Amino acid sequence: MAQLRQNYNEFLAQDTEVIVVGPENANAFANYWQDNDLPFVGLPDPNHSVLKLYGQEVKIFKFGRQPAQVSIDKQGQVRFVHYGHD
Repeated sequence: MAQLRQNYNEFLAQDTEVIVVGPENANAFANYWQDNDLPFVGLPDPNHSVLKLYGQEVKIFKFGRQPAQVSIDKQGQVRFVHYGHD
């Protein structure tokens, strides 16, 4: 998240918005965003409905969802996907 915050203005200069989706509830997200003064959008997804749309994997032995970065263009087309391992 620190890297996203550091580079956020560069994303905006490229007419790009950053949205972070995570499995936490709305209160946990709001607290984290406030505590860390994050300039981009945080979308709580406790039911994993958004995350499932983009194929984010669940690893039972890793205790949850694996990190994923997805770039989506203005027409809603996925242009880049990277799935993390930890």
